[in-house]
Amino acid sequence: MKNIGRNDPCPCGSGRKYKQCCKNRDAAPVANQPPVAAGAGIQINNVFQIALQHHQLGQLPQAEAIYRQILQVQPNHVDALHFLGVIAHQAGKHELAIELINKAIGVNPSVPSYYNNLSAAYLALNRNHDAIIGYRKAVALNPGYAEAHHGLGNLCKEQGKLDEAVECYRKALALKPGYADVHNNLGVALLEQGKPAEAIACYRKALALKPDCADVHNNLGVAFKEQGKLDEALACYRQALLLKPDYAEVHNHMGNAFKEQGKLEDALACYRKALALKPDYAIARWGMALIQIPLVAASHEELETCRAALSHEFDELAAWFEASPSRMALGHLAVGHHQPFHLAYQAQNNRELLSRYGALCAGLMKHWQENQQFPPAENVSSEKVRIGLVSAHIYSQSVWNAIVKGWFQHLERERIELHVFYLSAKQDDETDWARHQSASFTQGGRNLGWWVEAIVRKQLDVLIFPEIGMDPTTLKLASLRLAPIQAASWGHPETTGLPTIDYYFSAEGLEPVDAQENYTEKLVSLPHLGCCYHPLPVTGVNPDLASLGVDPGAPLLLCPGVPYKYAPQHDNTLVEIARRLGRCQLIFFTHRKRELSEKLRRRLERVFAQAGLVFNDYVVFIPWQELPPFYGLLQRADVFLDTLGFSGFNTAMQAVECGLPIVTQEGRFMRGRLASGILRRLGLPELIAATEEDYVTLAVKLVRDCAYRQTVKQHIETYRHMLYDDVTPVRALENFLIDKVR
Repeated sequence: MKNIGRNDPCPCGSGRKYKQCCKNRDAAPVANQPPVAAGAGIQINNVFQIALQHHQLGQLPQAEAIYRQILQVQPNHVDALHFLGVIAHQAGKHELAIELINKAIGVNPSVPSYYNNLSAAYLALNRNHDAIIGYRKAVALNPGYAEAHHGLGNLCKEQGKLDEAVECYRKALALKPGYADVHNNLGVALLEQGKPAEAIACYRKALALKPDCADVHNNLGVAFKEQGKLDEALACYRQALLLKPDYAEVHNHMGNAFKEQGKLEDALACYRKALALKPDYAIARWGMALIQIPLVAASHEELETCRAALSHEFDELAAWFEASPSRMALGHLAVGHHQPFHLAYQAQNNRELLSRYGALCAGLMKHWQENQQFPPAENVSSEKVRIGLVSAHIYSQSVWNAIVKGWFQHLERERIELHVFYLSAKQDDETDWARHQSASFTQGGRNLGWWVEAIVRKQLDVLIFPEIGMDPTTLKLASLRLAPIQAASWGHPETTGLPTIDYYFSAEGLEPVDAQENYTEKLVSLPHLGCCYHPLPVTGVNPDLASLGVDPGAPLLLCPGVPYKYAPQHDNTLVEIARRLGRCQLIFFTHRKRELSEKLRRRLERVFAQAGLVFNDYVVFIPWQELPPFYGLLQRADVFLDTLGFSGFNTAMQAVECGLPIVTQEGRFMRGRLASGILRRLGLPELIAATEEDYVTLAVKLVRDCAYRQTVKQHIETYRHMLYDDVTPVRALENFLIDKVR
């Protein structure tokens, strides 16, 4: 048997060649090592070489036996101690590994690979703090130690310190550009930072170095899905499965992509395959249950069938978890991965369905919380009411612009202490501004346990979730009891169904008289529109209609809702508007998930054909627009057609800012009354149709009667200031919270 070659990988796990690692240390005796006769030293070195050879070949029992023999002769043989610790770690004996490697460090504290492998053993025991200390010591001793930079980056990523993680990965790659695993992990960190394009570039580099790695193909698919490129994502998942057919997580990810394409049968088959491979795979089982809700329904009958199926699946899902303690233990992983978000787009009372869903979420999260060991909370003394705000949307986004920003601007800091828990890494100027308005601001993609500790540590009086139903971590945290008073608001305008949420902050101007019947929470209707909205600056770009395929000579009626806002029972309303107007253009916007817009287009084509109308003469789908060209279209259009059943708030406000008349119909639920609330506040109740027939008549009148349309536009320009910077709802919210706490 030949000795380990100088260019062979060193078995110590450093990732370097043997000549650059342990070979050099064998040649030089360690200072604190007891002297031995020259012959004995030569013999030990020869024996050590044999042990290393066994170790390199994966013959761990033989290597371990020889290392122990060496230590009987020379108890402080530093590399025998170290490698014996490495073997203990490889065998899952991590406490023993830590003991042995620490002994080696005690003999010679200047070897970077000792600290690197010590950190690996700490990691296996979830002693992350100790692991970080080890990695930092390794890179301090050897700044050129790529593997230690990589390990430190992994820990920083796990802790949500994404900027530090990215920096560590880049250092590792500067030292070792061909390190495929680091390219992959850098991609993961960049994706968590909301940079899918940069992540994709990293994954491509990893695949160029390691083309047969199923994990990287999977990660590349996840990044494409984040960009809405579902076909590209599915191609990556298929390649991953060619390399690893039993990869349950990839089957689950394929299911998610098919679901977003509206291919529910294909998605269901993928979830079932994932469960067949991994029977306790809670995330896949959760996906099977929540897939019952179509994103864009083909018909009203389909919606009714799906609601019954969803009700049945909630019962089946609860029974599935209760049948197995191991499933209950993993249940928290599934909570929030799929949410009944699109249930809100059905104009029915969802309280009963969502209360069952909320009970399931809260039960699984409580089971997780009871099995954690969180440190006791600090004792905090404050004369102010301590409010925590948990959100994944502290940036220029609809929830922030409509609801949350006004709180930051106008809550009185003499009475209120605002602590922010921002669950996303995405940021812009609004994020930076919010940070400076907060008593504390915690941001990042940290793990669930870390977030729970961070929230509880603040000893909050009130915890507010501006939206529940749009982000997985938000739902997990909202399903726990983390403060004496917990509340939600209408960032997602639907009851949460969670027994852990006490209050729901809505608005007098948006709710019907019997609104409490729609909520599991205690409804708090704040004055007027319930929010302090500050208008965005309008900078419109004049649209090139011909290049968009729009007839510039025809009346323009904007239909700006996302595809799932258009319920099939209202399709004939659009057909009737087109029929009565004759020449006109109903302008829809193609969603970034093109499959959803295509499904809506096909449904509308059928309805127009049934009415004897040529679809393409009346309806145009144009690309999704950035804000300036969208404002340009609002300024150029004749009428804004609000979606029926699930109204628009931010888009309606943008239409008002551009002086564009809105046609709406008041719905049964708050989510169907957003635009009507705006119009009533504006003093234009005449634009609120009582029936769909009235909706059609009003739209046609606004297009044909130029004088009337101009009168409406002038009214909007004169009175729209009534909608803006209204601090009354914020004062009411503030007084309510102080009263409840005190």
